Amino acid sequence: MLLGVIADDFTGATDIASFLVENGLPTVQLNGVPQDDTPVDSQAVVISLKSRSCPVDQAVEQSLQALAWLQRQGCRQFYFKYCSTFDSTAQGNIGPVTDALLDALGEQQTVISPALPVNGRTVYQGYLFVMDQLLSESGMRNHPVTPMTDSNLMRLMEAQATGRCGLVNAAEMDRGVAAVQDKLQRLAQQGIRYAVLDTLNEQHLLTQGEALKTMKLVTGGSGLAIGIARQWAQPGQQKAQSAGAPQGEKAVVLSGSCSTMTNKQVARYRQQAPAQSIDVARCINADDRSAYAAELSGWVEQQSANTLAPLLYATAEPEQLHQTQQQYGTEAASLAVEALFAEVVKRLHQQGFSRFIVAGGETSGVVTQALGIRGFHIGPCISPGVPWVRAIEQPVSLALKSGNFGDENFFARAQTEFPV
Repeated sequence: MLLGVIADDFTGATDIASFLVENGLPTVQLNGVPQDDTPVDSQAVVISLKSRSCPVDQAVEQSLQALAWLQRQGCRQFYFKYCSTFDSTAQGNIGPVTDALLDALGEQQTVISPALPVNGRTVYQGYLFVMDQLLSESGMRNHPVTPMTDSNLMRLMEAQATGRCGLVNAAEMDRGVAAVQDKLQRLAQQGIRYAVLDTLNEQHLLTQGEALKTMKLVTGGSGLAIGIARQWAQPGQQKAQSAGAPQGEKAVVLSGSCSTMTNKQVARYRQQAPAQSIDVARCINADDRSAYAAELSGWVEQQSANTLAPLLYATAEPEQLHQTQQQYGTEAASLAVEALFAEVVKRLHQQGFSRFIVAGGETSGVVTQALGIRGFHIGPCISPGVPWVRAIEQPVSLALKSGNFGDENFFARAQTEFPV
């Protein structure tokens, strides 16, 4: 095993796994840290955690457990994967987890590279952009759990980590591998623990991959995986994994993300297929939740003969989301909706549903855990960073979409472009 990836949520894990596969590095995704050391037959393994917004100590503990397992597999390089919009708060979890991994590996420096140009995430002069907007001016400023109100990655990192942050700027990136390596060395000599990497295009990612091949720990979004995978891949290796191709006839779409793009996707799909919104009040009431889950799963079953799969969604516009959080509390509302989705998924699986199209990292984690899936084979991409994946131990296929990924017609394309 060459590369071990620790991903802080489920959609982020499938995101980076798809880029590793597409760039020639055979990859298996595991959901959670395995309970034994049975070898995995793959050159790269992505361990997906649910650590993006949990308490800091839990995120650190889970990440260190994942690192220890990957070390026992003989991994030569480690990759802490977080969202391309750097989802975090002043308390963490990106900074504390990065510090813990560096300390565990005995390393003094790593890089910060969340960029994914193909999806409009770029970094310039240390500022993170979403398309043509600064991160803090994008829809991420309204994120219900990790509202991003600053775009400067150096400030963001230093606010939640223990060391100082420096920059490898775009001009240095344009000068190539040697210039990047030289700048990283100079920053290290100055005691700079984290180096933000300006990234404007895919060539910058390829330069980073080559410059960082000997760095024990790298951190970033899935874009950096393009460059890293190219360094580890062997010539002529197959880029697609047929084992991950979708299968099964009965499908459902579940959306828990409230991102700007997911709101657009839900609005578009509601015009194409049967759709029903989630009543948060009925989720909050635990006594009513089971009956409500039975009602929803029954409704989905009734709609399953339609050309396009039915949609259940908790997706809401910012104003409606704010009202819900004010009424029920942010954490209470989120946990209640997740609990409902978990019960609905279990019921649908018992009813023979085997294709699940899911929007949102937290929702994807809940769905995967509810189905008891331990790992995935990576299949064909629906959109950049969003592949179909197939469970290793059971005939279940999933498309796990990070909130802002995909085009407006994503939910329909996931079905029409990859029919049964």
